[in-house]
Amino acid sequence: MAQAVQFTRIGGPEVLELVEVPDPVPAAGEVAIRVEAAGVNPIERKLRTGVRPLAGDGPWRAGSDGAGIVTAVGADVDGLRVGDAVAFFGAHGAYATDVRVDAAHVFLRPAGVSAAQGAALGIPAGTAYQALRSLGIREDDTLLIHGGSGAVGQAAIQFAVLFGAHVIATTSAGRASRVRDLGAEPVVYGDGLTGRVLEAAPDGVTAILDCAGADGVLEASLELLEDTSRIATIVLGQKADELGLRAFAGGSRRPLTPQQNAWRAEAVPVALALIAAGYFDVEIGESFSLDEAGRAQSAGEAGAPGKLLLVP
Repeated sequence: MAQAVQFTRIGGPEVLELVEVPDPVPAAGEVAIRVEAAGVNPIERKLRTGVRPLAGDGPWRAGSDGAGIVTAVGADVDGLRVGDAVAFFGAHGAYATDVRVDAAHVFLRPAGVSAAQGAALGIPAGTAYQALRSLGIREDDTLLIHGGSGAVGQAAIQFAVLFGAHVIATTSAGRASRVRDLGAEPVVYGDGLTGRVLEAAPDGVTAILDCAGADGVLEASLELLEDTSRIATIVLGQKADELGLRAFAGGSRRPLTPQQNAWRAEAVPVALALIAAGYFDVEIGESFSLDEAGRAQSAGEAGAPGKLLLVP
């Protein structure tokens, strides 16, 4: 029997329970994967607490991103074989020892890319890459990223630098060195933030991506840039809708477009290749066992550094 983390009611970390479930059998177009690592993302806590709506009546499985080894291949699947080391996203229940995943969401891990690195990509890299593609970031841009030291922020910095942009990223003082190492100019949070951004970018910024969702961040963004089509948030979707700014999920009433979803999927193999070539870095944080899923989510909410993982 496999094991999986699920919950049957909305609530705190204690509602997550590790249960035995049947071993997954892939249907046509799917593969079964023995999970080596699963990424812990903020959306999973928001679903557990009811901040974001849940589909169906439960029980609900937790987790979407991970990496592992293919154990079975369904009909009509090309390019994947039993024994392949892979990374995946968009799974229903990645917090598990074994999981069934749509083969379109499964990618071979290049040599030298660890399971931890592969499990850290789905939501963070996908969100960052899609947001930058949607904003049309180019080499002539000066991009401001709010929340540069988080998982999405770090991915966004690296993609934007590879696109040739000048990147400024807000961060805490303690995380400024990490932001700088990734190629961005760090600007520390706090009173006078707008002034410090303008000191770093005397000619102004040409695009802004909010990955933090802090109070006042969208209002400050409007002070820095008049072109609302080039200001976006991945966190404060409803507020962005009210202010006439762009929002990519994050509670927005506007769903992602087919093109935006395609970019999110494209990001995973792109990031895997960049990691293998030494052009993309994932900061791995603390690892937890499956029965510590609640503690892992709480650590993420408290701002634990690096990408938190569950390791079966």
